[in-house]
Amino acid sequence: MSNSLAAEKSPYLRQHADNPVAWLPWGEAAFAQARAEQKPIFLSIGYSTCHWCHVMAHECFENADIAALLNAHFVPIKVDREERPDVDKVYMSYVQAMTGHGGWPLSAWLTPELKPFFGGTYFPPEDRHGRPGFPTLLRAIARGWETERDKLVAEGERALGTLREYYNRPAEAAEGDDLPVAGSAAFERCFQYFFESFDPKWGGFGSAPKFPRAANFNFLFRVAAIQGVTGEVGAEAVKLATATLRAMAQGGLHDHVGGGFHRYSVDEQWFVPHFEKMLYDQAQLAVSFLEAQQATGQPTYGWIARDILDYVARDLTHPAGGFYTAEDADSPLDATGAAHAEGAFYVWSADELQAHLGEDYTFFAAHFGVEPGGNVTAAQDPHGEFRGKNVLMARAPLAVSAEKCGLSPEQAETKLVAMLDRLRTVRARRPRPHLDNKILAAGNGLMISAFAKAHQVVAGVADPGSGGTGFSEAGYIKTATRAAEFLQRELYDPARGILYRSWLDGRGTTEGFAEDYACVVQGLLDLYEAGFEVRWLQWAVELQATMDRIFWDEAGGGYYNSRADDASIVLRLKEDYDGAEPTPGSLAALNLLRLAALAGDDDGARRDRALRTIAGMRPQWERAPQALPQLLCALAQALEPVRHVVLAGDPAQPDFQALAAVLHERLGPRRALLAADGAAGQAWLADRMPWIREMRPWGGRATAYVCERQTCQAPVTDPAALRELLTPQAK
Repeated sequence: MSNSLAAEKSPYLRQHADNPVAWLPWGEAAFAQARAEQKPIFLSIGYSTCHWCHVMAHECFENADIAALLNAHFVPIKVDREERPDVDKVYMSYVQAMTGHGGWPLSAWLTPELKPFFGGTYFPPEDRHGRPGFPTLLRAIARGWETERDKLVAEGERALGTLREYYNRPAEAAEGDDLPVAGSAAFERCFQYFFESFDPKWGGFGSAPKFPRAANFNFLFRVAAIQGVTGEVGAEAVKLATATLRAMAQGGLHDHVGGGFHRYSVDEQWFVPHFEKMLYDQAQLAVSFLEAQQATGQPTYGWIARDILDYVARDLTHPAGGFYTAEDADSPLDATGAAHAEGAFYVWSADELQAHLGEDYTFFAAHFGVEPGGNVTAAQDPHGEFRGKNVLMARAPLAVSAEKCGLSPEQAETKLVAMLDRLRTVRARRPRPHLDNKILAAGNGLMISAFAKAHQVVAGVADPGSGGTGFSEAGYIKTATRAAEFLQRELYDPARGILYRSWLDGRGTTEGFAEDYACVVQGLLDLYEAGFEVRWLQWAVELQATMDRIFWDEAGGGYYNSRADDASIVLRLKEDYDGAEPTPGSLAALNLLRLAALAGDDDGARRDRALRTIAGMRPQWERAPQALPQLLCALAQALEPVRHVVLAGDPAQPDFQALAAVLHERLGPRRALLAADGAAGQAWLADRMPWIREMRPWGGRATAYVCERQTCQAPVTDPAALRELLTPQAK
């Protein structure tokens, strides 16, 4: 018999609808029951593609005896962290402070007033290795609630007070003579951290497990842009970033057959991944690989970006244009679906590969390190899930593998592409991992940025509507535009100016959080600078105004994650760590600076908010600058002069596009890109920045105006002349 989760939209909550646990969704009905029955709340937070969430669900929440304990002594509440990141962040902060680590599934025990007094992550179904199992813990907490309730309530008050004190630290002054000095010092220390923690053998920073934290690459490429890619520091920054990106692309973290990247690597070699695929990783890593191409001029990085975008277009895109959230790490072992295992969709036995590849198997096995008995060691596979299987990892550059097998690089590339296509067809017949097909505003904003950036930097080979997996030159911008139109149509209330968080066969009821606004605004700004449709810049202005109204902290600067009027959030937090996704404040600071340059800032309000956001996180970036590499990018931008390039002409015409292409050939200082289109777009911009009103094409040709510090150089119409203006030597 289903519980109360059966009526929910969330795929994660629906996964638990048939548990014997009497789950309730987060909301007043559950809180009222806890108050009326004077029972503590057991809060379980996860998401639908989380491997260890599945494990705990199978071991504990599907167990009738454990469910009986939960139902008798607690009010069990289940939360999808992707639908309610505000709830997750409050109780994750508590668990991290209490235990020193976090993760999902998140398990927390709360008073009926929602104050946490105990927590952890995964708990096994029985006592193990001297640690209590879940039933033992449930009995102990239930007993404590009956006999020492005052102490548990006091612990909830103490924990909440400690978190409130930490997150409500007084902000630093936004302006001040020492901001450039302090910012420069933090920037240098952050670079030094990555330099010293770099793994010269396998790439990445630190030891296993290794995560593809895109904010690290964003920072390193900003260092290179500021210092110059040929300077000593800039070249080193490029090396740290590109060596890591190459290692990731060669490793098992990369899905060589189907494209895209898995969540993280359990080992230092990027070899054995945790197999789930998240939209936010695909979006941010695509941008990192595109910037790597700009920094090095090597098209290999652009190919990997295309690989990511092809995967997203094929497997994570709704027919109406929005992007799905994730694919699971686990998949069925056979068509019955009775048993699941992590990575089952992705790994191969040597016999399978030999049967499908025939005489090409020898080359393939040599290149990807395939072993007859499997290539994953017991240390890398403690649960024995990959026994006898192979994770594909390129063991050498393709040219080296080609030489060993007596092939030319061109022959090897043609052969490898054909083999991977063949295996993709074979793999498509396997039971697929679960698809989390809800559409989140934040992830879609990040993905819009990626497709917009791809339109600027690389051109594809086939239109997405043609049945192929690639893109025409216009395909990337079309895909980004369709996604933006989906968000505006399905997740936006224009009457209130409000974004909603999620969509699944209809709009969800939860209004957007700070991260949704920050990510979507960034996506819209990138989309404007890629296609120059002013409607996206106009919508970005509206959304930023809403974000400022709902989430801005007037006293301390920066942005809270959640609204002030949600009584179920016992602590409003401002994130201070650029993790798998950058913090809303880091993105907003850069968005505000870009909006000031793209849409005007006569009263200085946008720049002031950006500076106050940066200053609000100053204790963190001064103490541990590596925690906020994305925010440091915004800090660097705030300390640089404002730069514009205005292209006058018709954005649809080849002469305009030829000038625009020059702007994206190489990595360089950030410039605000504007179109003086002689139409409504230019008129709207001129109302805010009158100096753009008189910019016109010269001699009937698209014309570029390069401006800095409110001074423009002589306009040019030739791409080569524009290229010369943009080189450092031309200044």
